[in-house]
Amino acid sequence: MARAKNKKILTGEEILSLLRGRRDILRKYRVKKIGLFGSYAREEQKKRSDIDLIVEFDRTVFDINLTGYFDNFMGLSSYLENLFGEKVDILTPVSIETIRVKEVADKIKQSAIYV
Repeated sequence: MARAKNKKILTGEEILSLLRGRRDILRKYRVKKIGLFGSYAREEQKKRSDIDLIVEFDRTVFDINLTGYFDNFMGLSSYLENLFGEKVDILTPVSIETIRVKEVADKIKQSAIYV
């Protein structure tokens, strides 16, 4: 998603505030927990920075095969990109555990700011 030419760069606090104000939408997408990490969490974002989020979904609402999980994930991603007007990268706790460099995974987990 491309940023509009003269569009103001959001701050990390503005992103967190927008998320806090959308709890109903987060429930719709079965979000159990959501946090901001990366450059926006450190308030070091640049024009080309994407928004990095950790999202834990309530997996109990999906069947054993996780039917609908992908559509739910993509729906949330699309909603958030439209909300922020920025590209959004979503990691889940499971995907963080698959990061090969333990220090990187630990840094992500430790730096996350949760709503």
